[in-house]
Amino acid sequence: MEKIEYLGQPNCYRLSNGTIEVIVATDIGPRVLLYGFVGGQNVFAEVPELKVETDLGEWKPWGGHRLWAAPEGMPRSYAPDNGPVKFIVDEEDSIRLIGPIEPGTGLQKEIALWLDPQGTKVTVEHSITNHNLWEIELAPWALTIVSGGGTTILPQEPYRSHDDYLLPARPMVLWHFTDLSDSRWRWGKKFVCLRSDASKDEPQKIGAGNRQGWAGYWKAGTLFMKSFPYLDDADYPDLGCNCETYTAGSFMEIETLGPLARLTPGESAVHVEEWRLFDNIDIGASEDTLEAALADALSAIA
Repeated sequence: MEKIEYLGQPNCYRLSNGTIEVIVATDIGPRVLLYGFVGGQNVFAEVPELKVETDLGEWKPWGGHRLWAAPEGMPRSYAPDNGPVKFIVDEEDSIRLIGPIEPGTGLQKEIALWLDPQGTKVTVEHSITNHNLWEIELAPWALTIVSGGGTTILPQEPYRSHDDYLLPARPMVLWHFTDLSDSRWRWGKKFVCLRSDASKDEPQKIGAGNRQGWAGYWKAGTLFMKSFPYLDDADYPDLGCNCETYTAGSFMEIETLGPLARLTPGESAVHVEEWRLFDNIDIGASEDTLEAALADALSAIA
C-alpha cells in the first residue's frame, strides 16, 4: 500500500498484489477511483468534470465506484460526498473508508475492500448506518461507473421448457425512458447486452432480479465481472431488482443492490460484491462466442 495523488486528489491510497491495483480516495467519498491490471487501463471511468446541482449541494459523479441508498430519490440520493473520509488500514491489502454522517439524510456510508494475495479478486463490503432518530427503510446500492466504449453483459435465466415449468423466471424492470428498440440493446436467449455509444445521449436502463448473481462489462479484450448474492425470500427495491445497468452517451454504470432493510436508529445494512478481471477475452459477435468467452470467468465465480 502506498499514498499517492490521483485524479487531482492528493491523499489517495494504492493497493496492489502485483497482478491488479486499486486506488481509493480519502479527500472525497467513500470512493474507489481505479481498478485494473498493474500498468494497464483503469476499468472505471474518470469524470471529475461532471456535476449535478441539488437542494443538498453540488454532487459529483467523479467516476469509479460509490455507495448509495435505494430507492433513488432527488435530492436524497445525491447527497454531496466531496469532503474527506476517515480511513482504517486493516492490513496491507485491506482498507476501510468511513464517510461522515450526511447532514441532509442522517446516513453514514462505509466501503471496505480487500485484495486476494494472488489473482484479481477484490472483495468489497458496503455498509449504510441509520443515524436518524427514527426508523427508515433502504437498500445498499453499489454503483460502478465503467470506462465508456464497452458492453455490459447480464445473464438470462437458464432455459426451461414450458412443458416442464410454468412459473415466471424473474422480474425484468423497465423505466419510463427505457426503449427496447434502441440499437444499443442486444436481447438473446442467454444474455442481455447493452453497449455504450458516445453518439447516443438518450439514457437507457433496465433492472432485474438476477438469480445468477453476476454481471459483466467487456471492453477491448478486458472483462470486468461482479458477483453478488440473490436471496429468494428477500424484498428488493425497484420492483424486485438486485442488478441494474444504465447508459447515456459514453457513460455506463453497472449497479447491484442488497435487500430492503428497515433500520432502527444505529442499525446498519450490508451488501457485498466480489470483483474479478480477465484479459485477452474475445466475446465475438454471437451468443455462442460470448458464452464461450465467459466460460472461465463463470467457473471462477461459481
